[in-house]
Amino acid sequence: MKILFVTASFPYPPQQGGALRTYGLLHGLHQAGHELTLLSFSSSVNTPVSETPLAAFCKQIEIIEAPQRTKTQRIRDLFLSTQPDIARRLYSEPFVEGLKQIITANHFDIIQFEGIEVACYLPIVRQMGVQSKLVYDAFNAEAAMQYAIYQVDSQNPRRWPAAAYSLVQSRRIAQFERILCQQADLVIAVSPEDAAQLQHYSPKQRIPVVANGIFVSDYETAPSELDLGEHSLMFTGKMDYRPNVDAALWFSEQVLPAVQQKIPDTKFYIVGQQPHRSLENLRDNPTIVVTGWVESVLPYLKNAQLYVAPLRMGSGTRLKILEAMAAGAAIVATSIAASGLKQTRDSGIQVADTPDRMIENINQLLLDPLRRAELGSAAQQYVRQYYDWAVIIPNLLAAYEAIHSG
Repeated sequence: MKILFVTASFPYPPQQGGALRTYGLLHGLHQAGHELTLLSFSSSVNTPVSETPLAAFCKQIEIIEAPQRTKTQRIRDLFLSTQPDIARRLYSEPFVEGLKQIITANHFDIIQFEGIEVACYLPIVRQMGVQSKLVYDAFNAEAAMQYAIYQVDSQNPRRWPAAAYSLVQSRRIAQFERILCQQADLVIAVSPEDAAQLQHYSPKQRIPVVANGIFVSDYETAPSELDLGEHSLMFTGKMDYRPNVDAALWFSEQVLPAVQQKIPDTKFYIVGQQPHRSLENLRDNPTIVVTGWVESVLPYLKNAQLYVAPLRMGSGTRLKILEAMAAGAAIVATSIAASGLKQTRDSGIQVADTPDRMIENINQLLLDPLRRAELGSAAQQYVRQYYDWAVIIPNLLAAYEAIHSG
C-alpha cells in the first residue's frame, strides 16, 4: 500500500512520545513492504533529513516550517473561537497547500494523521473527496486527559484559573474529537482505556488498539557507567508537558522529603528536554537534579536504582515506562501511570497511588537490591512479550486490512 503519514514534528531522533511512536510505525511499515511518504512540520533537528534512517523508510519526505502561535492569538481564540487550543496550535495555510499538492500528485491508499495536533487537517482532506482511507492515530483520549488535569488543579486554589481553562478546553476537545472520530475511516487508540473513551463519539465504529512500542533490544546493551549515587531515583519525560510537570512537582513535595528522612542520601533525577519554568525552583535543592535535554536516557535508566512514575493525569500507554522496563529498571508508579498496560500484575511494576504507599515501596526497594533486580528482570520479560514493535506492527496491519476489506 501507499501510505502518507502526517506528523506534528519530524520523528527523528526518536527521543520522546510522539516521535518514538511514529518512528516505530514507519520502521515497521517499511519492513512490511509498504511505500511511505512523510509530511511533517520542521523541528530543531540538526541532522539533515537525507542522513536519517527515515530517508530509507520513506520514498518522499516533505518538511514545512511550523507556525508560530503567540500567546495573544491563543487568548483571542479562547474568547472568540469555539475550537480547542490544540486544534489551532499547528494550523498553517502553507501546510494545507503542501498537503493538497502531495495528495493531488499521488494516489494514497491510506492517509494517517499522527496525533490530535495535526488532525485538524483530516476534515480538510475529507472535503477533498479523496478515495484514500483516512486514519486518526489518537496518541491520547485528549478530552478525558484535559478533564483529569482540571480535577487535579481544582483541588488547589492557586490553580483555579488553570483549572477553569482546562474545563473549557476539555469540553471543546470533546466536540473536536467527536468530529474526528466520525469523519475518520479508522481511529486507532493506544490503550483499551483510550479506545473505550473514543468509542463514545462513534459507537458503531470499532476502535482497535495499537499500543505504543519500543525496540526492546536497543535498551539491553550496557551504556557507559554513570555515577548517580548509591540511592538514586529518576523520572523521565518531556518536561514542559503538563502531566510530567505535575508529577515531578508532586513527587518532590509529597514523597521525596519523607524518603530522605529514612535514606538521607537519596537523589532525584528529572531527565527530559525543555524543563518548564515551574521546575526551576527545584534546582535549589542539591538532592534534585533537573538535567534538561540529554543525548540518551539509557545511561540514566541503567544506572539509577529505581524509576518512579508519579503521574496523576494522562492517558495512553506510557512510553517512558516501557523504556524503563526494557532497560531492566525496578519501577514504582501510580495506577494512572501504569494504565493501558496489559496484565499489570505480571509487569514487575509496584503500583502506589498515595504518598504513604509510594514512600513505603521506595524505601523498601532502595534498601533491597535483590528485589530490585527481580522486578527489573520481570519488567524486561514483560515488555519484550507485549510491547516490542515486532509484536505491535501486526496489529496495525490487521486494522488496515479491516478497513479495506470491510
